[in-house]
Amino acid sequence: MSAKRLRTKTYLLLALMVLFGSLGNVLLSRGMKETGEILDFSPLALAAVFGKVFTNGSIWFGISSLLIFFVSYLLLLSWADFSYVQPASAVGYALVALLGYFMLGEFIPLTRWTGVVLICAGVALVGRTDPSPSGRVRRDSQRAGAREAQARQGEASRNGEGPRGAELETLTPASPEAAPYRACAPRPKGRG
Repeated sequence: MSAKRLRTKTYLLLALMVLFGSLGNVLLSRGMKETGEILDFSPLALAAVFGKVFTNGSIWFGISSLLIFFVSYLLLLSWADFSYVQPASAVGYALVALLGYFMLGEFIPLTRWTGVVLICAGVALVGRTDPSPSGRVRRDSQRAGAREAQARQGEASRNGEGPRGAELETLTPASPEAAPYRACAPRPKGRG
């Protein structure tokens, strides 16, 4: 896959993560605010709250949004480094603040906005790096190792040596070389 395509795919999944993670959390907050504060922790009261929570539309939309977030997160982690994904997705904190202000009517003080701006600056720094440098290095070294092994095998067959390991013999349980392995073998039933 080309570097440009990988970067596009990475940004798309990051955007889905940020959008649906933030939206899901805000919707859960809205749903719980609609349910009301939980003050009584008796089993009967908790059962009533449980019924209210799981019949609330905001809760279900929040759970659905968080499910989309989770799938996007898993897909992204399949190729991108965790040390890139987690900080880059922190821009969601800015979106949560905006959604909290507009959807929940929360007051956000200047110090909190300042923190959000600093988080976004950190995200901008992380976003300028390669999403999966360690994965690329790992894959490149695996490919190089496979090419080396193929080259050695080809050279051995050209020299008439045959495939590597052809000279290995089969150990029988009675052979003296198999003694160390007999100690680990399961014993037949009936013998002590």
